Amino acid sequence: MTTPTISVRGIEKSYKDLKVLRGVDFDVERGSIFALLGSNGAGKTTMVRILATLLKADAGTASVRGFDVAAEPLKVRESISLTGQFAAVDEILSGRENLVLVAKLRHLPDPGRVADDLLKRFRLTEAGARKAGTYSGGMRRRLDIAMSLVGDPEVIYLDEPTTGLDPEARIEVWEVVKELAGNGTTVVLTTQYLDEAEQLADRIAILHQGRIIANGTLAELKQLLPAAKVEYVEKQPTLEEIFLALVGPSTTPAAEDERKDAA
Repeated sequence: MTTPTISVRGIEKSYKDLKVLRGVDFDVERGSIFALLGSNGAGKTTMVRILATLLKADAGTASVRGFDVAAEPLKVRESISLTGQFAAVDEILSGRENLVLVAKLRHLPDPGRVADDLLKRFRLTEAGARKAGTYSGGMRRRLDIAMSLVGDPEVIYLDEPTTGLDPEARIEVWEVVKELAGNGTTVVLTTQYLDEAEQLADRIAILHQGRIIANGTLAELKQLLPAAKVEYVEKQPTLEEIFLALVGPSTTPAAEDERKDAA
């Protein structure tokens, strides 16, 4: 068996009398998408902050690529990147300038080339010279994830990456996440959207009241319930399906630019 990229054992965390994590255990394999699913306040963000060395656990151990997050935080930070719930782009700078800035902060050679490569990869080349403040929600989130990938981290944490996005923008982000895993990046995704975990994750862990109450593939989790009964009912389209059918496929960056210019 291969060694997991991320290993978590018995993690506990409290804020005064509030117990947020009560002994969390899970592993994440290299190049996989691991979804940590839970309602608001379940402890998802706290767990990610511990894995990102931004917060110390009260008990338990966690390692990333074999490095202990408490004992070797610098080694861990060399391997990871974190994208929070809200896009951390500088709205005054252009998309390209945001990427160049991060590349310079990470002391990478040829920051301009790094920026141009990521703009192309995330379909933002035509919008690269525009201020990030003019970007749509989906474009801002794509830029935010692109900034997280400067330096090619092996592990990326996406904390509620599609919160507040419209249906088209959510699908854009889903495509990006799938591409990341396809290129070998290990992705830890926290979300409260069930369909998001269903669409993206190789494994899903459900965090409830500070504990993992289920962990497995979608097929394994479905086996926890009684066998499905076959019933013939009229299937009505969801509102999201209606919306996407009416507006068509996601707009390209060029079309987005034309729409904004016309507005």
